[in-house]
Amino acid sequence: MKTISSIVLFFLLSAYTGYTFAQNSNDAKALLDKAYATYEASDGIRLSFKSTLTDKDGTAYNPQSGEAYIKGDKFKLEMEAMDIWFDGKTQWLLMKDVNELNISAPTPSEIASISPLALLGIYKNGFTLKPPASKTINGKSAHLVDMVPASRNKDFKSITAAIDKESGNIIQVILTMADGMKNKIDISGYNTNHQFSDTLFRFDKNDYPGVEIVDLR
Repeated sequence: MKTISSIVLFFLLSAYTGYTFAQNSNDAKALLDKAYATYEASDGIRLSFKSTLTDKDGTAYNPQSGEAYIKGDKFKLEMEAMDIWFDGKTQWLLMKDVNELNISAPTPSEIASISPLALLGIYKNGFTLKPPASKTINGKSAHLVDMVPASRNKDFKSITAAIDKESGNIIQVILTMADGMKNKIDISGYNTNHQFSDTLFRFDKNDYPGVEIVDLR
């Protein structure tokens, strides 16, 4: 869950739109600060994505496509295998293949690890930002920025974001985990012009008749 959330939330760096990417790490941080502030002020974000896991030997697993809806610390993820709701306090995870819903109440520390705002801001502490490089990603000319944790105790070995030079939007994110696993996320859609109701981020059992509910709170 933490991995899924962190991947989705790094898409929010597409708030770079309208800016020329920095040429040194200090300017990179300033742009990340701008993205963070833009996200804080957003009423609602929707994006489409495709996630592919690769192990340290290069073996790729079945990709997962999905949609994400984000509003502050609240989010909803819709994927092929599962749907996840989080309203800032309670988390609902629907496993579609077995038609089972797990309800949990994350602790304050767990909330910090899945909160969109907290995850987007992880660059603020303990990460070194490298100057960007140029590369063609999915047929588009892009700036690549690498974020490397200063401590080996981090969950991530590195995070790489690719920003389309023309639009300024994030088009790909690669998270390299401490164990060598990689999660590559390709972005096919991003829109900040949404006014989401808080009910979107809560599971409604009336919409899922027959689902088995397991309350883990």
